[in-house]
This record gives sequence, C-alpha cells and structure tokens, in this order.
Amino acid sequence: MSETNGNLIQIQSGNLNVDQAVRDRYSGAAQEREAALCCPVSYDRQYLEMIPEEIIERDYGCGDPSKHVSAGEMVLDLGSGGGKICYIAAQIVGKAGRVIGVDCNLEMLGLARKYQAEMSEKLGYDVVSFRRGKIEDLKLDLDLLEERLKSKPVSSSSDWLETQELIESLREDHPLVAENSVDVVVSNCVLNLVSKEKRRQLFAEIFRVLKPGGRAVISDITSDVDVPLELQNDATLWSGCISGAFREDEFLQVFEEAGFYGCEILERQFEPWMTVQGIEFRSMTVCSYKPETGSVKDRSHTVIYKGPWKEVVDDNGNRLIRGQRKSVSENTFNRYAKAPYQGNIIPVDTNDSQNETSTTNCCDSKGSCC
Repeated sequence: MSETNGNLIQIQSGNLNVDQAVRDRYSGAAQEREAALCCPVSYDRQYLEMIPEEIIERDYGCGDPSKHVSAGEMVLDLGSGGGKICYIAAQIVGKAGRVIGVDCNLEMLGLARKYQAEMSEKLGYDVVSFRRGKIEDLKLDLDLLEERLKSKPVSSSSDWLETQELIESLREDHPLVAENSVDVVVSNCVLNLVSKEKRRQLFAEIFRVLKPGGRAVISDITSDVDVPLELQNDATLWSGCISGAFREDEFLQVFEEAGFYGCEILERQFEPWMTVQGIEFRSMTVCSYKPETGSVKDRSHTVIYKGPWKEVVDDNGNRLIRGQRKSVSENTFNRYAKAPYQGNIIPVDTNDSQNETSTTNCCDSKGSCC
C-alpha cells in the first residue's frame, strides 16, 4: 500500500496495458466527474463564461497552455478530451485562426463534439474541429479507418494484411494532421499517459506537424526522481497521471532529443500536487521550438550577450560570454531575435557582406545551424 495525500492506493504488479488503463479511466470520467484525475488550475474566467458547464465539470488537466496561444494561430491540442482548452483557444485565435483537438476516446470526443454548433454560434465563427486519433500517431485518422472498415470488415488473415496496407495508405494520403501545418501544439496533462515505449514516436510526431519556427507548449505532471517500476505497473496511478510522470529534467531533455531548441520552463508548481512513497509530483508547463529551415548560403553576424550570467551556451553549442563579441550564422542571428531569446542579445551588425560564408555543412536535417 502507498500513502498519497491521505488516501491509500493498492499497488498492483505485473505488466500493465497502459492504453487500456487510460481508455477505461477516461471513458468513465467523461460520464461522471472524477476529482482525482487533475490538480487545481486557475483559468481566465472571461474564456470560461461561454463554455458549457458539462465540459468544465469533466475537464481534467494540470495547467493552462492556452494562455500561451496568440491571435490568428493554427493550434493543435493533443488529448483534447471534452474540448475545454480548444474552446478557450478558439476565443484567443479568433476568426483568422484555427483549432484542432485530437483524442482517441470516443466518450470524450462525444462530449466535445456535442457542443460544437452551440460554441460556433456563441463565437460567431467556426474554427474548431475534433479528430479521432492517437497522439503518438498523428497520421492515422481513426474515424476514416473505421469508415473504411465498415465496408470491408476483417474476418481473415488476408483481410488483416489488407487492413495493414490500408492503414499505411491512409497515413500517407490522408494524414490526420499534415506535416509542417501547425503554429503551436498544446497539451494539458496527457503526454504522461502515453506508454514509455511510444514516447520517442510521440515527440517525433509533435515535431513533424509543427511548422518551422513553431512551438510546443505542454503542461504535464513531473516527478523529482525516477518513478520506480512497481508504481509504473499500477493502473490507477498511471491513468491518474502519476506513474507515467516525466522526471523534471527529463521533460526538457526529451524535447531537445527530438530536435527542438529553446526549451524552457514557463511554470512550475511550488508545492507538490501529490506525494507517493516519498516521490513528489507537481505540474510543470514547458515550451520548446522547432528550428527554422537553414539556408544553404548563410551570412555571419556579430552579437553581444547582455548578461546577467557570466556566460551561456545555446542549443547549437555557441558559447556567449557576457559583453564579448561573438560571430554567429544568420540562422542563429535570426533565432536570437525571437522568443525565447529576444532581449538578451545585442546585434552589432545586421548586414556585413564581407563576412558572407557558406554553411552547407553546418546545418542538420532538422534545420539547426551552428
């Protein structure tokens, strides 16, 4: 048994089917409010006023990534559930923006879609759509697959092989979310529900759908130390966003390993939301950026790091010493002018034709240049 904020939870053993545990828990939570699935979050009241109470009551999260969304943006909400973050984001992006919610839980999708017409009427525009899919496989449209399977159900091994071919065809020809199509990916306490074996694919998919220069703003539960295997095998703790929690430093590291840059902590809960076997679990919101595409011809520019740190090293290994001039590529120079670096760098020259150099060998396949 393990104590967690005064409640006793039975620790289960054996191999855990993460997908099944999460599906069962959230299917029930779509029907009836379950307080244990989330920690308290404060949202801007002005955005909640028009959202139906049923959605608010059955919303489960640990942060508010929607407040980092801007007008006119294309937003993708991973694990959109009942649609609250999507409907908040729709009010922020306005008529010129667009919001896509992705979830694989039929009950949660039903709740979100139930109020689409009503919300469009209240907003005065229709920019929200909900799509059925797994967040670690943003190419496969499960509604489209189900529609195709109705006309040809699987009843033999030959049918199964044809279905695999159909799935690959749908991924390539009719992706759920297109490559390089999204300005910002948001998610609220959902990534930790994905099994650890599928997380590399999950972050690769987030990277794929973002436009160059786009960003991921993710709220999730983190732990101060690694979660032991016995807790990872507990269905209640996993579906409750505990057993699958990212270790705090690992949360940023996985974005970096997937090719993102400028990874930073936007918010971190001071007091732990829950403590299990001495392990502290708390909410964190992080932001990471997809690199812009590097140019074949790149011009050198000079910058000065303002401080206050004595020196810093950026994601491409550029060592910037406070007050000293540093020569960087044009791609890096442009990056410094935008979030999250803007305001920390003084541009010394912006158009030095004498320093024009080729960086063909200095850019990787993800557009990251030295």
